[in-house]
Amino acid sequence: MQTGFLGIIAFSLLLFLLVQARFILIALAIAIILFSLTSDAIHAISTRLKVPNWLATTLALIGIALGLMWISTTILAQVNEIVFLAITYAERAQAALPALTERLGPEAQERIITALTNFNITGWIRSLAGQASGILSGSVLVILFVGFMFAEQVWFPVKIERLTEDPDRAARVRRIITSIMHRVNRYLVVKTAVSAVTSALVWGIFQLAGLELAAAVAILTFIFNFIPSVGSIVATVIATILVFVLSGDTTLTLVIGLSLTAVQFIIGNVLDPMLLGQTLRLSSFGIILSLAFWGAVWGVPGMFLAVPIMVALMIVCAHIPWLRPVAILLSREGLPDDGSGDPDETRIAA
Repeated sequence: MQTGFLGIIAFSLLLFLLVQARFILIALAIAIILFSLTSDAIHAISTRLKVPNWLATTLALIGIALGLMWISTTILAQVNEIVFLAITYAERAQAALPALTERLGPEAQERIITALTNFNITGWIRSLAGQASGILSGSVLVILFVGFMFAEQVWFPVKIERLTEDPDRAARVRRIITSIMHRVNRYLVVKTAVSAVTSALVWGIFQLAGLELAAAVAILTFIFNFIPSVGSIVATVIATILVFVLSGDTTLTLVIGLSLTAVQFIIGNVLDPMLLGQTLRLSSFGIILSLAFWGAVWGVPGMFLAVPIMVALMIVCAHIPWLRPVAILLSREGLPDDGSGDPDETRIAA
């Protein structure tokens, strides 16, 4: 009984810290992922092209800084454009709403219109724009974290060995870290490529239809496709609603909505599984639970990080005997991936 109460108190304290320090922890998690991705790239460049490691590291850090700043400014510019057009099209959306809801019956139509009238969409959009401005400061923090990780990466193996006080245990920890990096890196590279293809097709559909906000919808699709299961659905629904608001044409909305659905279905059910293969043997129900938990704790950024965190948790639990049941529950077939089949297991970012 005492152990159970202590466990509940410890979990509550951890949850409190996760919520209160969410800005720093999200930036740190993103920095760790970027450090992991670029460490593999630096190792490949310095090995194959015979480039000095310090030069490859410096170029990688400059690329990360420029990339994050470009992404932040692009997102802010698109959010500002959406806010401006949303306010411009607010009256058009109100006029088009009765046509969209007339098939639901007069009673349901009246309830929907009343609910949307009471919802201050303009204030919500402006609040969203204010929150988006925090992306820039978050990017600066991520750049600082990654820079210090690169500065201290040479000492990571030494610190691990001194923490464990056992060379064999230190080697095991390094294998776990390498396994997590390998799985997460492959997942993110594949998802980036798949999301880029999807967003390009969505942009092309909007351009062919002559609609505004093609770039903003493409960026939105690219971002939401990193959220498993529900991200593509949310992106498609938002894009379809925007088509109706921008055009007011029910037929055009239906055609584009079906086109977007077909793109998401084909890529999500054919291209994505073919490229990922057996990289992530995660339980679908576990992914949904992870999305719900991290979405409640960290919001939308937590949903983006839910799968990498789940991969790391499964691999770590698979190596700890008393936590192995958790790894079994998180795995798809009850066979948790401990990374034992990875090549070059003993190498960590250095």
